[in-house]
Amino acid sequence: MAISCSTTKRVPKNKRLLVENTIKVNDTLPKDEIPYSLLSQKRNTKFLGIPFRLGLGYLAKKNADSSYMAWLNKKPNRKNNLVKLLSEKQVNRLGKSFLVSGYSNFFKKLGEEPVVLDESKLIKSKKNLMGYYFNNGYFNTQVTHTLDTFASKKVKINFVVKTGKPFVIDSITEKIETPELALLFAKNKQQSLIKPNQIYKTERFDNERKRITSYFQNNGVFYFRESDVLHKLDTINTHGKVNVTLKISNPLVKSETSDSLVAKPFQIFNINKVAVFVDNATIKNTQKYTDTLTYKNITFYSTEKLNYKPQALANAIFIEKDSLFSEKKRTLTSQALSNLKQFQYPNIQFLEDSTEKDNGCLNTNIFLTPYKKFSLSPSIDFTYSNIINFGISGEAALTIRNIFRGAENLEIAAQGSIGSSKHLSNPDDVFFNLSEYGVDFRLHFPRIFFPINTSRIIKREMMPTTRINFSLNRQINIGLDKENFSGALSYAWQPRKNTSFRVDLVNAQFVRNLNILNYFTVYKTSYTTLNLLAQTYNSNPTYWDASGNLTDIGAILFIYDAVIGNTAVPPTEQDLKIIRSIGERFARLVEDNLILSTNITFSKTSKTDNLDVNYYTFKTKLEAAGNTLALISNFTKDPLSNNKNQTIFNVEYSQYVKAEVEFSKHTPVFEKSNFAFRVFAGFAIPYGNSDNIPFSRSYFAGGANDNRAWQAYRLGPGRSGGIDDYNEANLKLAFNAEYRFNILGKLNGALFTDVGNIWNALDDVTEEEYRFEGIQSLKDLAVSSGVGMRYDFGFFVFRLDWGFKTYNPARPENTRWLKDFTISQSVLNFGINYPF
Repeated sequence: MAISCSTTKRVPKNKRLLVENTIKVNDTLPKDEIPYSLLSQKRNTKFLGIPFRLGLGYLAKKNADSSYMAWLNKKPNRKNNLVKLLSEKQVNRLGKSFLVSGYSNFFKKLGEEPVVLDESKLIKSKKNLMGYYFNNGYFNTQVTHTLDTFASKKVKINFVVKTGKPFVIDSITEKIETPELALLFAKNKQQSLIKPNQIYKTERFDNERKRITSYFQNNGVFYFRESDVLHKLDTINTHGKVNVTLKISNPLVKSETSDSLVAKPFQIFNINKVAVFVDNATIKNTQKYTDTLTYKNITFYSTEKLNYKPQALANAIFIEKDSLFSEKKRTLTSQALSNLKQFQYPNIQFLEDSTEKDNGCLNTNIFLTPYKKFSLSPSIDFTYSNIINFGISGEAALTIRNIFRGAENLEIAAQGSIGSSKHLSNPDDVFFNLSEYGVDFRLHFPRIFFPINTSRIIKREMMPTTRINFSLNRQINIGLDKENFSGALSYAWQPRKNTSFRVDLVNAQFVRNLNILNYFTVYKTSYTTLNLLAQTYNSNPTYWDASGNLTDIGAILFIYDAVIGNTAVPPTEQDLKIIRSIGERFARLVEDNLILSTNITFSKTSKTDNLDVNYYTFKTKLEAAGNTLALISNFTKDPLSNNKNQTIFNVEYSQYVKAEVEFSKHTPVFEKSNFAFRVFAGFAIPYGNSDNIPFSRSYFAGGANDNRAWQAYRLGPGRSGGIDDYNEANLKLAFNAEYRFNILGKLNGALFTDVGNIWNALDDVTEEEYRFEGIQSLKDLAVSSGVGMRYDFGFFVFRLDWGFKTYNPARPENTRWLKDFTISQSVLNFGINYPF
């Protein structure tokens, strides 16, 4: 094995392999990994303490091509004999083959060369450390090092950092040559990030330059740049103090009378004209445009008749005539126009008005290139989950832009899928034993579409949108078979960056089960239990098939007989409880559902971009269902159901309130590694017309994105042991923690722990082992732990997780820990992208 080989076999003579870096700051270890990340030379990476990639690198030949040529020419007749057997071209190509040099190139990419001590990089590391502490106020930092050498050609570098006391900001003065800018700064001086008695930090001065630049640029100073802000520091004879001078000089511009540069004060600019050129961003000559109109001081130009209502475009333009130039308004305008999804990235141009020379006037030109009105987007996906072993799904979406000339988009999407599942009934033993097809209609408005004007509350700067969705969906050969009709009227807006609200004013769903007699073919566990009990307590021959097993209708009739006491032998109290539970679950899952709800979702994240590894996300959702239908039913007077509940169109409607909260945090730990955790809590409470939660709104536990030592729907509720085929409940708690680290290249690993479960609470389930009874029920939280592998393909991450049952609440209380921590009880999960 390469790992067992000498790690120094390729270290040159009189050189040493770097095996470790240590840093001590003022005789203590650093509190974070930042100092280590500044080192220019780091040891070879290790996995579980082994330099795995160094070993892979040693598997590669250093010069495979030249070694092959040397071998080929070593004997005079060797090449000639090979040419006779193959051909000269093939002999030459043999040197590029995988067996000769290809495998070496492969291991070179995966592996690493030995990190040999480099004196120049050592000096650079010391400079980096000094610079880091200098930037944090330690101006008198000293960095030294010692080398620990070993007989095995290895070396360890020990860095010693002495920082001294940090310098503190004392006085702050301003020298701003342009009077208008001096007045502007004075108005905003209290917002300065630099204040007396602070420890000096270079980052704070960088942020202050950005703040000043943004403030001036948003208040009319068009030509102002960050480089115009200069901070001069005085530390001479100040005894650990820093005197700061903020200097903003007048810019140098070319003289109008000579080639020399002269200082000219900054100018504050106002917007004089706003022009929007639609249809073709490459046409800059206004004479080419035949349709021109003005709306709210914005002039629109179009080469043909303007296809957009001017107010729709004006609503996305925040640059206004007679207002100060503002970089923020430029950004808002660009973002709002892009959000319309009507145009390619907008080109916004500011030019000094030649007719208002030296009066500080800017003309704004916005060039827009529309997308095609119609576009078709086909797609196909291959899926895997704990339920679907293999699936193929496809969608064809037709987008019609600007359908009502107000920048609205209509999307009509038809989708279909087929799949294979070993979990579902498959009497004919066909591979694709489930299918689904449907159609969606999605209409998008780039504004709040509501009878009452909401602009004072939800301002257009918040990028408000309205969506109207309607969908029809049908599942075939997947258990009970279902038809799903749904529709929603939704509003969304962003009150500030990285913060969003979504309100589903109306969210309607009607689920109709088409094949309820297939219930016991799908829910095998319930059927098996019922079949055994029926053989003990029932003698009605019409309930059995030729093989002596209950028919589907026979299973239903047996439940009815047992509950009303019409069996040949009365069931015991415990068996009657089991039969009644199966019957109640059957009645719940085969009933049609009518849900009319309203919900609001709030989400916030500190993530700045896709490369950010230190961020959090927070999301909460509140939902209420059935209240509107309760009012309607009082007027319709529809007959009561068999359960004595109110109905609409002879279907019981659901009534409940539901609340969810989720928080996740991602924190870097070491280089190319981070720690992530998530907390989730959800509770749905039925009331009024319902004593349980619809299956589509309930919670389940287990699966690739949840508790990974259990398959989806196989955990809980509570300590019941997941005895049903699809276990769900109305209360859920979950906690996930994961340490992610790099193994080599794009291959990453993970160590994880998942804690969670589901329970029944405040509903019609009475079994004690299912219910949440307060703080003592937290002992029913299941714990799984395991390892994972992730391969980053760039546009998605392929994930494999191996979960082990660490604490199983279904076992007797004194045998729950590690009794099922075995390979036979483990679960292998495949997924796409990270679980959270």
